[in-house]
Amino acid sequence: MSTNERFNCHYCKDSLLGKKYIMKEDTQYCTKCYENLFANCCKSCSLAIGCNCKDLSYKDLHWHEQCFKCAKCSRSLVEKAFAAKDDLLLCTECYAHDYSSKCTTCKKTVMPGSRKMEYKGNSWHETCFLCHRCQQPIGTKSFIPKDTGYFCVPCFEKQFAYQCCACKKAITTGGVTYQDKPWHRECFLCIGCRKQLSGQRFTSRENYPYCLECFSNLYAKKCVGCTKPITSLAGAKYISFEERQWHSECFTCIQCSVSLVGRGFLTQRDNILCTDCGREK
Repeated sequence: MSTNERFNCHYCKDSLLGKKYIMKEDTQYCTKCYENLFANCCKSCSLAIGCNCKDLSYKDLHWHEQCFKCAKCSRSLVEKAFAAKDDLLLCTECYAHDYSSKCTTCKKTVMPGSRKMEYKGNSWHETCFLCHRCQQPIGTKSFIPKDTGYFCVPCFEKQFAYQCCACKKAITTGGVTYQDKPWHRECFLCIGCRKQLSGQRFTSRENYPYCLECFSNLYAKKCVGCTKPITSLAGAKYISFEERQWHSECFTCIQCSVSLVGRGFLTQRDNILCTDCGREK
């Protein structure tokens, strides 16, 4: 193969000696063939983007440099920020005017690319979303809405939250009310054993809360039979006789152990007997 043949256009076979050519995948093409075969089509003017033109691309679309303009105001977007809307490219000013949200506080446009806060359909500049009490930007921190304002958590606790009467800290979620006083669930404890009472049955004495077990151990009368506390708080049935009490199941004959509930019985000093055992005595 001669030198002249080796420098021909791969497609049209014209000689490339002394002419401008373009290499693609180790193959040479004259500029005309290269543009016909490989050049991208401009999205704006629909003409091929030639070898002597800059090819600007965005999302697999291409433009001549002079065609890369805002679809609304026609200003060049070359080396400038822009936004896309419905396959159209817009400068930031046009996009903001037509599509950007307005800040609820200052009523100005929230420009594309700037940080903004959104809540329930409203938008704010980051520097305009302020705590209603301390007037400091809330930013990405937690906040609590109240009436028509928004509060950072510390300010909400200071202004609105109940204070636990045990630990004196704010109650932000849940809580328990006892004798018209607020408590954290974890702070509402039995005065005796310090067990949490929230969600449990409890009673009180002298305005102090007790779990049923502590109240029974401290204040309930004791069964003559088993010496354990008798309490009706847990639904236990009992028998009372001459200032003495028995659990129903403990009210039995001291000698034969038959139950005396609902039956006649006799007494012998501190003991009780069924009538049969009593006659034997």
